[in-house]
Amino acid sequence: MREVQIYGVSFDMVGKQPIVLLKTIDDNRFLPIWIGHPEAAAILMKLQGAETPRPMTHDLLVELLDQTDTTCERIAITELRDNTFFASITISVSGTEIEVDSRPSDALALAVRLAVPIFVADEVIEESSIEFEQGEEDTDEVVEQFKDFLEDVSPEDFLKDS
Repeated sequence: MREVQIYGVSFDMVGKQPIVLLKTIDDNRFLPIWIGHPEAAAILMKLQGAETPRPMTHDLLVELLDQTDTTCERIAITELRDNTFFASITISVSGTEIEVDSRPSDALALAVRLAVPIFVADEVIEESSIEFEQGEEDTDEVVEQFKDFLEDVSPEDFLKDS
């Protein structure tokens, strides 16, 4: 497992589908994950510090964890199967860790709210990430490279060759 951080949320240029972009902590590998519009909104709102008048589903989950003295330890993108990413949320209840199956988008929306570490399985990084060369101060260059990449990419581009 490799630790990642949420680098941003964007939209693919072809289908206008939201993409959350994860970046490995220790190098310049980026993992795009296509997500739904509601989940993209939930992630973006929290990243931008926006508040909602009523709790969103992910906020409700945070409150439930808090009220039941349950701690979220980490989330993990565990595999990519048939062009679908799978994730898990690890919680600690009375000292016992429990792994809960999740969609990556929901797990990431929860991670943003709880500031817990995000991990991706090594196999997923190897199969589906993109590496951009970047110097210390080349953030704008990486953004431009990623925009160029988004011009022509589709989820099918990440299917494994059989």
